[in-house]
Amino acid sequence: MSKTHHLSDTEEKLRYDAHQNNPDDKRYQAFLSQVFNPVIDHLNKQGLDFSKVGAKGLDFGCGPGPTLSLMFEKQGHQVNLFDKFYANNPAVFEQSYDFITATEVVEHLSAPNVELHRLFGSLKKGGVLAIMTQMMDDKTDFSTWYYKNDPTHICFFSKNTMRYLAKKWR
Repeated sequence: MSKTHHLSDTEEKLRYDAHQNNPDDKRYQAFLSQVFNPVIDHLNKQGLDFSKVGAKGLDFGCGPGPTLSLMFEKQGHQVNLFDKFYANNPAVFEQSYDFITATEVVEHLSAPNVELHRLFGSLKKGGVLAIMTQMMDDKTDFSTWYYKNDPTHICFFSKNTMRYLAKKWR
């Protein structure tokens, strides 16, 4: 979206403050399992022994009530948090990670190339960046697509774009 349609940081944060993402909500945990389960599967297939010291992860865009990080921590993994509004600690990007999650966040990025480059650069060899967002496809009529109506959604992706990005940073 054109920068003229971006909300101010204050307006954007007000919208996020209204979200009700409760770490104890089983439905929210089930929703996040769409990312959690494949990441756990990936870690298990890496052949690394995480039995004594878990994998190290980053929850990018964790929001005001980090939940995905708690799910990983229950499995023995360490997870750092980053969020522009709720956990703004750029020092987390000075570390390397076995996995990075970005659930329902990439659609909010005003500089996606910069942020994705930073995320891929923070991955260890064999690490995984798990992104969850609504995707456009050939059947999507953008003019009627509900997802673009959220004023905080300013960047949109397709499966082709994700495949391109995966090859670019492989």
